[in-house]
Amino acid sequence: MTDFKMKLPLIKLGCIVLAVLGLNLSAHATPDLANGKKIDQEKCYACHAKKSGFGNGDMIYTRSDSKVKNLQNLKTMVAMCNTELRLDLFPEDEADVAAFLNKQFYKFK
Repeated sequence: MTDFKMKLPLIKLGCIVLAVLGLNLSAHATPDLANGKKIDQEKCYACHAKKSGFGNGDMIYTRSDSKVKNLQNLKTMVAMCNTELRLDLFPEDEADVAAFLNKQFYKFK
C-alpha cells in the first residue's frame, strides 16, 4: 500500500499532462468550415448587415477600410465579437468562423 501512495502523485501528474496534451491537440484540429459558415449565418450576418447600413452582412468583410489586416487579427476580431456580444462560442467555434471567413473573404496565408 505504501508503494501505491508514493506513486499516486505521479499518476495524478500523468493524468494532468495527458489532459493538457489532449486540449492542446484539439486546439490545433482542422477547422470545420461548414460549422464556421453556419455560425456566421446564424450569429454574425444580421448584426453585420445592420452595422454596415446596407443590409448586407458580408460587406463588413470586404470594405476598403477593413480593420482586419492578417490572420491573427481576424482571429482576434472573431474572439472579440464572441466576448463582447456574448455569443457563447467555444474556442473551436471561433476557429471555425475565422477559418471560414478567411477562406471566403480574406485569403490570408
